Amino acid sequence: LITEAHVAQEGARISKELDAMAAKADFPLDVMPLVVARNNDEARGVAAGEQDVTLIYGAGGGTGLIITLANPEKHNLMFVRHRTGPAYLWYEIVHPRFLRRETDEFQHTGGMTINDVVVDDHDEVLWRLRALNGLRGIQGKRVVAIGGALGWDRSHHSDAPNRARELWGMDFAEISYEEMSERIQRATSNEALVRRCIEQSRAYLEQPGVTLLPLQEQLTTEELVAGKGSAQTLDEMRAFVDKAFVLTEVFRELMAEHETDAITVGHCMGSIIPMSETTACLVLTLLNDEGYLAFCESDFVVIPSGILLHYICGKPVFFCNPTYPHDGVVTVAHCSAPRKMDGEHHEDVLIRTHFESDYGAAPKVEFRVGQEMTVLVPDFASQRWVGFEGEVLENPAHDICTSQVDLRIKGCLLYTSPSPRDRTRSRMPSSA
Repeated sequence: LITEAHVAQEGARISKELDAMAAKADFPLDVMPLVVARNNDEARGVAAGEQDVTLIYGAGGGTGLIITLANPEKHNLMFVRHRTGPAYLWYEIVHPRFLRRETDEFQHTGGMTINDVVVDDHDEVLWRLRALNGLRGIQGKRVVAIGGALGWDRSHHSDAPNRARELWGMDFAEISYEEMSERIQRATSNEALVRRCIEQSRAYLEQPGVTLLPLQEQLTTEELVAGKGSAQTLDEMRAFVDKAFVLTEVFRELMAEHETDAITVGHCMGSIIPMSETTACLVLTLLNDEGYLAFCESDFVVIPSGILLHYICGKPVFFCNPTYPHDGVVTVAHCSAPRKMDGEHHEDVLIRTHFESDYGAAPKVEFRVGQEMTVLVPDFASQRWVGFEGEVLENPAHDICTSQVDLRIKGCLLYTSPSPRDRTRSRMPSSA
């Protein structure tokens, strides 16, 4: 950009492209007005602004100006032009001058790496902003933890809640089961509330795609023995659903009091059942479909990954157990799953009893065959997560957790982590 006219022309073009990018965003995105920085003083003013992310258009300027713009206390991205022209100066020199600072080693300049430089394509900017939106959503997240913040990491002495605090700044509003019992008693004693919840429950059961099953008289003895049925009567099953709607009100009240939209319940199969006279399974499904973040087990090994993924994709997440992967397939299952798996449409659901207890109300969601999913598998130590794409193959009816789905693994099935010695070697395969 040689003249002021060039700068004005390019600025107008950038603003138009940013408006188009923002219009495509399906997550909260506020694009601030474009600023032209011609010297270090102007760059310092930009770097000190209120933005969460600084998107640097590296059209020109010296190394010092770019370094000044990349405030290490903020997230920074750089956009450069190649084929969309005019070719930006920093398309040529961002790697040696900025990322490596004229050495052979990457420097920690503004926290940026090669993954933070985008060439020509604003869609590539958009998914990075989506990822940063996910990070912003989890940082400092408050979660109501009924029964306390827990973790299924016995080998690490259940340090998961502490790691969630340290890594993500998460905050827990821990609710004892004594307090929970009192809240449930107050709710069940509120006749107007119970009456309203029963009306909501019956309206839910009348929705298309919702089936209240199974019943003893509608199943064969073999199916009952196999665990595919329930000995409950229709009235008993309806009562379980009614009480689930009352419990949902208690959960909503807790989140409102603690100014959050996230909740988890520990000891699901023990403490919550006798005091609520139902299970929390359907409750979690209802809340997730409403846009809340609702998890069972209070397991903070996994819950951070669910929160992060929710804020990245803008959709409900399915907190679930994986089985052993084989032949390119893995089954995932748990007592509840959101019905709005795509964030918009309700999938069909069968309401039956919770599998392990044969009690309460648990949803068996019919996942849409062919739907693609993103799967995150956190490690106990929160040092490295496994992620892969999956595709829904089938909705089986195994004698395992109620909501269950077979996924085709779209990725490498066998991967051995390199030893420390191997990590120093080339990753290039010896043969194709």
